[in-house]
Amino acid sequence: MTALALRSLRKRTGAFTASFLALFLGATILMAFASMLDTASGTSGTTHETLVTMASVVGGWGLLLVVFAVTSTLTLSVRQRSAEMALLKSIGATPAQLTRMITGEAAVLAVVASLLAIGPAILAGHGLLALLHDTGQVTGDVSHTFGPIAISMGTGITFVSAVGAALLTARRLARGRIADTLAETDSGRLTKKRVAFAGLFFAAALSEVIVTVTVMKDEGSGAMATSGQADIFAAIGLALLAPAIVRRAASVLARPLRLFGVAGDLAVTGMRRRTSAMAAAVTPVILFTGIAVGTLYLQSTENAAVRAAGISKTISDKSIETLNMVVIGMVVLFAAIMLVNTLVAATAHRRREFGQTRLAGATPRQVMGTVALESAVLTVIGVACGSVASLFTIVPFSLVRVDSPMPEGDVWIYVGVVALAAVLTGATAATSTRRVLRTPAIEAVSA
Repeated sequence: MTALALRSLRKRTGAFTASFLALFLGATILMAFASMLDTASGTSGTTHETLVTMASVVGGWGLLLVVFAVTSTLTLSVRQRSAEMALLKSIGATPAQLTRMITGEAAVLAVVASLLAIGPAILAGHGLLALLHDTGQVTGDVSHTFGPIAISMGTGITFVSAVGAALLTARRLARGRIADTLAETDSGRLTKKRVAFAGLFFAAALSEVIVTVTVMKDEGSGAMATSGQADIFAAIGLALLAPAIVRRAASVLARPLRLFGVAGDLAVTGMRRRTSAMAAAVTPVILFTGIAVGTLYLQSTENAAVRAAGISKTISDKSIETLNMVVIGMVVLFAAIMLVNTLVAATAHRRREFGQTRLAGATPRQVMGTVALESAVLTVIGVACGSVASLFTIVPFSLVRVDSPMPEGDVWIYVGVVALAAVLTGATAATSTRRVLRTPAIEAVSA
């Protein structure tokens, strides 16, 4: 099965591209922030504290996002190979053999991605330190160090998250019946484990909210330390429940979508039959919207509170603002790449479906219309869930800092985030669909 895994990687490089990019970007982010711990060795005072804070706070958030994104991408990749799994089982492959094959593929991808990420991680680490130099938070004589902490954390976490995600999904597919594995319908039913994990993340978000409005009530900007994490936990909790949310949205929106004719009818059918795939695509939109909106309004509210108090920003305030901007930049980049990555992989997998639809009489324009409607629904679901997640940060912090549940800041902050999410979703889906439709329908079906 090890040899089969290696041959599969060589022959199906396109199918593994999405998983590889997720692992590569994840390892890069982890190593870049972990290198701040290497750099902190030998320093002291404020410089040491700033570097450790950058690595632990921002790196910790990045770790949570990376592990979740890698797990989501690999799970989607494995599920898309259901027909291949059924074929191998029909010729005698055992569940244990299939599990070893899939985890072997994930392990190889994780090792290669981690090794290739070292170079970009070094450059990113230099950029982070330069940012701290420019804002006066770290003295100019401190040089960047990329050492064993960065390498061990980046490679170790990437490897464990990849193998763990592949193992969980592979075991579920490998143990299923051949007929069930071949079935194209995916209702996206939530497992008890998934619901339990979602509950844990919501509990963590609520605990941060409670701590913010009680313990941190008189701590000023210190409340950002607790409230800033709440939207991340809530966004992940909602993302875990995404299959159920998509399934419910398909039922609610079925009638209005069918007003768009053939495209609308195909969109409704696709949402009901590909619930898990749709949920995987909506996940990065939830993360992007929730964390970006929450963090941006968090910082704008803090700026308004400082101005109202008539005091100038301290070095600590500038440090916190820098951390927030780094978080936003990291989230925007990572969620954008994850969104593009997931949509491209999901659309490429639908080559056969699109071919069958065209052979049944649908025109390329109708297929494009179907994808456009699906993208609009994904954007609405993702933005709505992300907006709810952002409230876990915005409301408690606003109550603490400006005595109001409404945050300070322009409405255009929210509009900008929503517009960017819509553009990324729509443009990626349209571009990848056009590429798939270039293949003649007969060739797509026989591929």
